[in-house]
Amino acid sequence: MAENEPKPTQLDTPLVLGEDLTKQMRLRVESLKQRGGKRQDGEKLPPPAESVYHIDFIQQQRLNVMLDKPGKVTITGTSQIWMPDLTNLMTRQLLDRAAIFWRKEDSEAMDWNEADALEFGERLSELAKIRKVMYFLITFSEGIEPANLKASVVFSQL
Repeated sequence: MAENEPKPTQLDTPLVLGEDLTKQMRLRVESLKQRGGKRQDGEKLPPPAESVYHIDFIQQQRLNVMLDKPGKVTITGTSQIWMPDLTNLMTRQLLDRAAIFWRKEDSEAMDWNEADALEFGERLSELAKIRKVMYFLITFSEGIEPANLKASVVFSQL
């Protein structure tokens, strides 16, 4: 880009906790346990420390993740249109290469596995061309919970 050309405007879009979606998935797990039922072949049942988030997007550029205390989050995207009230989340719908972010004790800096995060971002960019909404599973560990996370996707508007 030449120096006198304007830089693209950026839009920082937050990942939003889908409380109802997370509750719906937990109810599915509870229902299976109560009935002694089994998950469908390939169905993803979330552990208690996993929550569903979503964004509505245009064109993804990068993930922006902040933890307000030490801990770790793993962000897994879904590749299919998923309606938790109508369909179960299948493992084949999960994007391979989760983005993992962490913050160590006595550190203000965020850390991540750059190669995996870049590949994750590339997949999001491709899916943004055909999806209006995308869902994410975020697994919290090492003392982090939803209240400690601020996550967004930064978009470039052309």
